[in-house]
Amino acid sequence: MLSLEKRSRQVVGKMAAQAAGRERLPSGLWFHDDIRHNFYYASYLYAAAEDPEIRVRFDREQAKATAEDVLGLVLDLQDRGADSRTYGHWPLHLGDDPRTAEPNPLPIELMGSLMLYFVERCGDSLAPGLLERFEAALKAVYDSRFYDRPLHEYGHHEAKHTAAKLLFGTRYADKDLLEDGRRSLKRLLARLNGRGMHEYGSQPWFWHWVQAFTCARLLLDDAEITDDLNRILDYLWRERSLHYIGGAWAGPHARQLDSDTPKDGNVVFDYLQYGDFRLPPQLARAEYAGFLFYEAPEEARIAAMDRLVPVEVKKKILKPQADGSDRALHSYTYLTDSYAVGGMWERSEEFDNEQHRWDVTLPLSYELGSVVNQAYFLHPAPGGSADDLRHASRFEHILPDRGVVMALYPVPDHEDPTLVGVLPKGEWIREERAVFVQAGGAYLAVYLRHGFEAEESGDRILVRSTGPCGAVVIEAASVEEAESLDVEDLEGFAELMRGRAPVFGEDGRTVSYRSLHSRRLELALGADGEAQASINGEEAGFSDYAV
Repeated sequence: MLSLEKRSRQVVGKMAAQAAGRERLPSGLWFHDDIRHNFYYASYLYAAAEDPEIRVRFDREQAKATAEDVLGLVLDLQDRGADSRTYGHWPLHLGDDPRTAEPNPLPIELMGSLMLYFVERCGDSLAPGLLERFEAALKAVYDSRFYDRPLHEYGHHEAKHTAAKLLFGTRYADKDLLEDGRRSLKRLLARLNGRGMHEYGSQPWFWHWVQAFTCARLLLDDAEITDDLNRILDYLWRERSLHYIGGAWAGPHARQLDSDTPKDGNVVFDYLQYGDFRLPPQLARAEYAGFLFYEAPEEARIAAMDRLVPVEVKKKILKPQADGSDRALHSYTYLTDSYAVGGMWERSEEFDNEQHRWDVTLPLSYELGSVVNQAYFLHPAPGGSADDLRHASRFEHILPDRGVVMALYPVPDHEDPTLVGVLPKGEWIREERAVFVQAGGAYLAVYLRHGFEAEESGDRILVRSTGPCGAVVIEAASVEEAESLDVEDLEGFAELMRGRAPVFGEDGRTVSYRSLHSRRLELALGADGEAQASINGEEAGFSDYAV
């Protein structure tokens, strides 16, 4: 395993190479979809050009000049209108003409603090004129007071506001702002310790927590603040480690982007922390991960990388509601060294209907190329396409238990009942109502109530199954687990699992299954449409789920 220093330089070098190889647009920027990408790429390109320890295939002086040019163009897009309500802000989506793009509240939240970090790290070598422009931009960020928000939702926005209060309060000797940040940090920490994090498994949001507080931790030297930052970062990395498997993030997610599913692509922070997997050829959403590092508690890091003894992670999520009450959600994840199975027992209306409710997750592997590492099914939300793999309808009930997920889909008669599924590539056997797959060190048995179509694309197997009241059962087993059952290959696994097929009710409202762990699993819909789940004849309960 490479050392942390070498992993960090490797990330900076790869991101710099991506920037150097990207053609600039007529505006002089690389991206118009999100202004922040320009800042991130330029930062990496500049850092690599300045570091003789990083091997590069581009001219360093030319790369440095390009990076400084792009950074200057980004700074020029900041709103400096003295009377503007968006003073100090940047546009987010730049459109055809970045000069006319409207300011947006998002870029300043993260990019403002990271710009401060960039100046602290690279300011001595920046061209004097560019450094002056950075100083002016940072003062405008401070004067914008974007961070003057009370703690209310205790989510990622307020985490970034809190870090900004600490950073800009320190930089501009604003004692009141610094004390406000200190109080906010203590309240956030107390909230996490007492109630947990309601933004469960959300990689875009979780890494913003990590970036904001790691940035503050690296730049501040106040002993009390540093101690609280250590505590909050320890909490965050313990939470991350609970759901870690070989570079992937197992379990349900409050939000997931294209870079999160069905293939874990948001992996740079994990690579620096754990280092037990290969980086993909192209890095997605690296943001500032290559610059920011905080070492996780040793016991959490070791446990995350040692899954020889399977573990169950049972979490109660206290989800704030509009009326001020909480709704308890229950997250279940079963992790081994070869696969993980996770699911949220309850459906929740998350941001932009992006809840990723359940899947089987495999460690990242590039033996077959950059292929998907997740297996799951969903009924696409109304208005979604048959290829929609991120937005599920509300017509789903699940039972997750160890290596198994059972799911019922009581789609009303007036809606298209087609289920869409994705499976990892590998060796596979297709039967009338089942698919058996070997991918990496795991086998998957996939049973469907209705017939289906399956096709192998570049990086995945896509499955579509149509019929009223569809249902799916997936069970995962490691190669070692299968060998203990006298299974030597995929054909042997398929033969074993053919005789264990689940029983789907004729009306589509029940499914029962005996798992390889000899657990009797039953999922049924009551007369009121609510799901009833039982394990070994006892109703599934949540008494051992904790925040």
